[in-house]
Parts: sequence; structure tokens; C-alpha cells
Amino acid sequence: MRALFSPHGTVERLALINDRDTGRPRGFGFVEMSNEDAARAAQALNGTDCEGRALKVSEAQQRDRSVADGRGPRRY
Repeated sequence: MRALFSPHGTVERLALINDRDTGRPRGFGFVEMSNEDAARAAQALNGTDCEGRALKVSEAQQRDRSVADGRGPRRY
């Protein structure tokens, strides 16, 4: 992933997510770049093929972990 994103700017951090039970890749990850570099990378890479799969490149959204992991109160 670093080689794929780095032509569009400096990759500050990269995290590929694995399933905690099986250790197998979950099929997504996070690439941290400056806002300008990230916008350029998203524009260039979204929808492109990577090892037979179309990439979906979008900005990560902050989530409330206490609700998302089931430990906190549910809000409807």
C-alpha cells in the first residue's frame, strides 16, 4: 500500500487491519497523509485496480467507540 500511495505524497502512517480471531486481513486499512496529499491520492486511486480488487479510497470518519464496540449505551 505504501508503494501505491507514496507517488501522491508522503505516507506518514499505514495500518492494515487484520481480524483479531483469525489473524487474516480484513480487506481495509488506514493511510495517513497530509490533507493535500490525501486528497490528491484519493482522487487518483479511488476505483483503481489493486491485485484484482477495486480500491475504495475515502476519508476515515471518527466513530464513538463506546457505542460501536457494544460496551456503551445504545442511542437510537
